[in-house]
Amino acid sequence: MNTLLNWLALIPWWICFPIILAIVAIWDITQKKHTVLHNFPVIGHLRYWLETIGPEFRQYIVANNREELPFNRRQRSWIYASSKRENNFQGFGTDQDVNSAGFIFIKPALVTKRLAKDHPYRENPYVLPAPKVIGLSHNRRKPYRPKQVINISGMSFGSLSASAITALNEGAAKFGCYHNTGEGGFSPYHDKGADVVLNIGTAYFGIRDDDGNFIMEKLVRLTQKNPAIRMLELKLSQGAKPGKGGVLPAAKITKEIAEIRHVPIGKDVISPAAHSAFSTLPEMLDLIEAMAEATGLPVGIKAAVGKLDMWEQLAELMVKTGRGPDFITIDGGEGGTGAAPPSFADHVSLPWVYGFSSVYKIFKKHGLTDRITFIGSGKLGLPAQAIMAFAMGADIINVAREAMMSIGCIQAQICHTNRCPAGVATQNKWLQAGLDPALKSERFYHYGKTLTKEILEIAIACGYEHPCQFTMEDVDVAMGDNNHTRSLRVVYDYEKAPVPYDGIDALINCQYLGGGLKKEH
Repeated sequence: MNTLLNWLALIPWWICFPIILAIVAIWDITQKKHTVLHNFPVIGHLRYWLETIGPEFRQYIVANNREELPFNRRQRSWIYASSKRENNFQGFGTDQDVNSAGFIFIKPALVTKRLAKDHPYRENPYVLPAPKVIGLSHNRRKPYRPKQVINISGMSFGSLSASAITALNEGAAKFGCYHNTGEGGFSPYHDKGADVVLNIGTAYFGIRDDDGNFIMEKLVRLTQKNPAIRMLELKLSQGAKPGKGGVLPAAKITKEIAEIRHVPIGKDVISPAAHSAFSTLPEMLDLIEAMAEATGLPVGIKAAVGKLDMWEQLAELMVKTGRGPDFITIDGGEGGTGAAPPSFADHVSLPWVYGFSSVYKIFKKHGLTDRITFIGSGKLGLPAQAIMAFAMGADIINVAREAMMSIGCIQAQICHTNRCPAGVATQNKWLQAGLDPALKSERFYHYGKTLTKEILEIAIACGYEHPCQFTMEDVDVAMGDNNHTRSLRVVYDYEKAPVPYDGIDALINCQYLGGGLKKEH
């Protein structure tokens, strides 16, 4: 073989090239797998090459600024520029179709809010604590107030690379927000300084036995060993695939991932669709209370939204028993950072605005809004979308894909293939090596700061000090061809319950505040 290669090396390229093309042509004509290659030898490969780079090609050359999904070029450019501390402004007015149905209009006050000379925002406009203390109403031993209203949503180590998780956690530590582990469990890369929310899915990764059953003792040991874990999130479903467990392809499973998750190597890891630790709502409440009692931590649930009957039952049980989740994370059906069947990703569960409004109305009707912190997740990591969410009743925003883009994701949409070109959603060592956690943690830090600052600036323009003060009359929605707008209150047929608020100083000086803010002051 070496002799042949040495012989070929002596042949001039203008002779080798036709020989290679002839060999490829003969192979194309004789193979039976691809009709295009048989009918169009050699040049048929161009079709498959263009298909491979299709998403990247369209997003930079074909699609206009506002056309592409899930995130258009204008949205991505704002995230990239913000994370790099570049100019994220826009010249010559908006290029949006402001008359399109669903367009958001935020109503500024005639006279904006005036900040005192010694107001905390003048010194640091990048700190915006959550308006509620999570777990206090249920007397948890370790209540928690997140330092920021913008936090990182659940993305597992395994789905994301070690470099990406490290960058996000280190960036979250600098910014002061919490970092949700995703259902893949707590890894060493989640222990870089940030507050952590441990996501507990149907497979109970890291806190399970060989058969996949939940083990309370493992959970207790994990939380005791890792004080960075501040809350537990029981995942019932997620936006990309509600009613279907998570999928980690075998190609992404390394020895390290297998040890963290307590799963075998060499086969796809498919989480069950349903939990084995409970099968009814009363049993779920029993598990929530047992976990809270054993760990002392606030416990919440995460779910996409479809049928509402069980949400009604949950609210009724909470009123009747005084027990229940400390927070509820509503995931929109438009969400998703990893692998999901198109039928699920496209059609199963409601988009965030419909799902959240439906659930919030139920808990407001039962007088439970003061007992629960509401967390929104689903393309809310942009200023206008975040303001809309706060006006509808969300207390905290979780960002996932926006966080991925801040550390380099280019929306190639091949997260499920282990070939992520940005090193974010892959376990390929070569691809990961291109993602520098030290640099990318700074990128997320600056994205979080910029998003927070813009949310605050909009709130102040509307006459408020904190976005929790927004009401549903502060945001209008365009009704399309009817040439008029309607407030969120009219469109979704409810009024947000007022959030108790005693000023930003009370939030900053709270004894339950996370993120290390008290040490800084």
